[in-house]
Parts: sequence; C-alpha cells; structure tokens
Amino acid sequence: MGTRAYRPYTPGTRERVVSDFSEVTKSKPEKSLVKAKHRHKGRNNRGVITCRHRGGGSKKRYRIVDFRRDKRNVPAKVAAVEYDPNRNARLALLYYTDGEKRYILHPNGLEVGSTVVAGEEVPFETGNAMPLSKVPLGSQVHNVELVAGKGGQIVRAAGTSAQVMAKEGDYVALKLPSTEVRLVRRECYATLGQVGNADVRNTTLGKAGRTRWKGRRPQVRGSVMNPVDHPHGGGEGRAPIGRSGPVTPWGKPALGKKTRKKNKPSDRLVLRRRRKTSKRSRGGRDS
Repeated sequence: MGTRAYRPYTPGTRERVVSDFSEVTKSKPEKSLVKAKHRHKGRNNRGVITCRHRGGGSKKRYRIVDFRRDKRNVPAKVAAVEYDPNRNARLALLYYTDGEKRYILHPNGLEVGSTVVAGEEVPFETGNAMPLSKVPLGSQVHNVELVAGKGGQIVRAAGTSAQVMAKEGDYVALKLPSTEVRLVRRECYATLGQVGNADVRNTTLGKAGRTRWKGRRPQVRGSVMNPVDHPHGGGEGRAPIGRSGPVTPWGKPALGKKTRKKNKPSDRLVLRRRRKTSKRSRGGRDS
C-alpha cells in the first residue's frame, strides 16, 4: 500500500500520483462473485437527466461484497487481495472451509494466507467480525451495521475506522470518522481493524481525461452562464452573483445551509454532532 509519482514527461504525468497496487495479488475477479452493472448516466426511468455531469467512463462489473458477515463460526482463508473499480477500498477474497467464496473489504494489515471468522466468540484479530458488545473499548472497527442483520452501512471507505468509546445498556457509543459520536445497538456487527488503502487520499488524477474515465463530465461555472441557465449568470464581463450568497441552479443556498432533516428519528442516537467545516475548508466554489 503506497503511491507512485510520475516524472513530468507529459502535462498529464506532471502532477499524477497513483496507487502502486503493491497489496493487490490478483488481477482478474472471481467469476462467481461478479455481475453486470447498469450505468444510469445521471438519468431517471424516463431517460431525463436528473443528475448533471455524469456519463461515459470505463465499463465496470460489480463485485458482490459480503457486508453482512452472516456466515458465523466458519473459518475462511484469505486467498487474494483484489482491486475493485466500484470503491476506493480493496477487496479480500475469502475461501471458507465449506467451499464457499466471498468478498469482504480488505482491512489494513490483513495478509494473504491469514484466517478470519465471524461470530460472537471469535479471537480479537484484524478482519474478524463480532457484535459491538464484544469489542473492547478503544478498538477500531469498520463496516458497522446500523440495523442488526442488515449488513454494514457506515465506515466502509478506504482508510476509515470508528472507535468504540463506551458501552451502556443496549447501545454502544462509536466515534465515527467525521468525529460524530453516535449510539449503535450492541447486537450490530462490525469488523475489527481499519479499512486498507489509506494512501488513496494522497493520489492525484493529474489530467481531465482520468476524470472522464471515472464517468464524470465537465462542470461549467454558473457565473459564466446566461441568466436563463443559472441565477449567477448574466451581467457585463465578470459580474458578482447579485445575491447574499451563492445558490444552486435551482435557487437553493449552496454554502452553509444545513440539509439534515429536522426531527429526524436518529437524532436521539447522536451524542455529539460532527465538527463544523468552514466555507474556506469546503472550497467556496461557484456552483
């Protein structure tokens, strides 16, 4: 796990920094664990664009990942570490003793040949899955369930982990990567360790073409549009936006507006909200 920087042979390689894929041990996916992936390209069921700036990109196949870890008390051997084009984390291919094969998120430090297992009474080792009630305080976990049996829904991105802060009654307090402290039911499963490929945050695409490969089309600033196309548009030359703050193409506030639903049922489970980010750290880009 690391990065590779290129020499400036071309304008596209001048700033390019990519993963070195040193942890990947297998190039082709397991046939039984992949399926076709339909690309919506930002369109709804009528073919109308509802999400701008999407389309094109490389064709992908979806890897079926086991987020539930519901094969309990059956040991599995890590057969390979693979690249997944659908996420920034790597995948670990597991061979279970009963012959079944599954993908899981590859935790940092899990080597090929290691053994992992899921269950209530399993060793405290990286890659093993267990209920949050069994995880020692201060431990790092990922792929955390919010509803028991539904499968991991949070802390799945590369390099992320949550910390077990406290246990009280039917709930366990977790400190999430966003610094939010939240209560989760004690019977919900989580995987020990940190998600691998943490160096992905140090990579740089280097050129616009690589963004197109990922299925992202160019964005145009609202300030250079006409008034009919964007609230920021119009004026003579470089004109101010003419409003108290930047807005979206549909007139909604673009910066600083809280979008979390009021009286959301999960509010009672949030002990401490995530840290506030300033407009400067978000990058006050013209919509």
